Amino acid sequence: MDLKLSGKVAVVTGGSQGIGKGIAGALAGEGSDVAIIARRRDVLEAAARELSERSGRRVVPFAADMTHTPEVERTVSEIASQFGRIDILVNNAGAAPGGVLESLSDEDWEAGLQLKFMGYVRATRAVVPIMKKQGAGRVVNLIGNDGVKPSYWEIVPGAANAAGHNFTLALAGQYAKDNISFVAVNPGPVRTERWEGLVRAMARDMGITTEQADARAAASIPLGRIAEVGEVADLVTYLASDRAHFVNGTMIEIDGGQQKPLMDALRDRA
Repeated sequence: MDLKLSGKVAVVTGGSQGIGKGIAGALAGEGSDVAIIARRRDVLEAAARELSERSGRRVVPFAADMTHTPEVERTVSEIASQFGRIDILVNNAGAAPGGVLESLSDEDWEAGLQLKFMGYVRATRAVVPIMKKQGAGRVVNLIGNDGVKPSYWEIVPGAANAAGHNFTLALAGQYAKDNISFVAVNPGPVRTERWEGLVRAMARDMGITTEQADARAAASIPLGRIAEVGEVADLVTYLASDRAHFVNGTMIEIDGGQQKPLMDALRDRA
């Protein structure tokens, strides 16, 4: 299937590693030019070189901190100037700390909302006027299933994700008249660099080993494993294409049918 992404310009936040890098690579592989945004310039530049060499497309790194509005606005303006347009925005940057109520500080809550929610708000607010002027655009928000499948251990991600879901659905209604459509993608656990840190935190707060924590996550998924980056990237690439433009104002889980209560059941039997 030709996704008709050749010649499109995509912006991927958090594009230097993990899911974001996978998405940027998949979009470039389908013929898009891609701007990737992240904070760590060295990792960002290495990722851009790798993806450009692999795809033969233009993949340009832009170092920016999504928690600072002026940086986001300046970066989006630079991208639009360099590429001439922005057809696709994939919001992916940021993470929220896991943990139970007793282990979470005010700073944990504030960091989670700043990175996982407000970063999406800032990027979208900067990009939408450009898309309106063009007469079309697509925004794909990588959010997470914590907002629709709550877990006591993931209350900060759950709060940030629920806000992101509301944000996505609300804007889908507002900007459809401008031919800009919005969709949210909700992964469950994904095998990335970040996963190891999440497993360590889960083990700490649940009083189990990291091996047990990793196995418990997989056991909560009927398919018996967590997702790979490429599986999420493939879905997002399709949703970012014009073929899926009519998929507007909805959310799609990619979590293998995860049933989080199973993790508690395993805990109770331990």
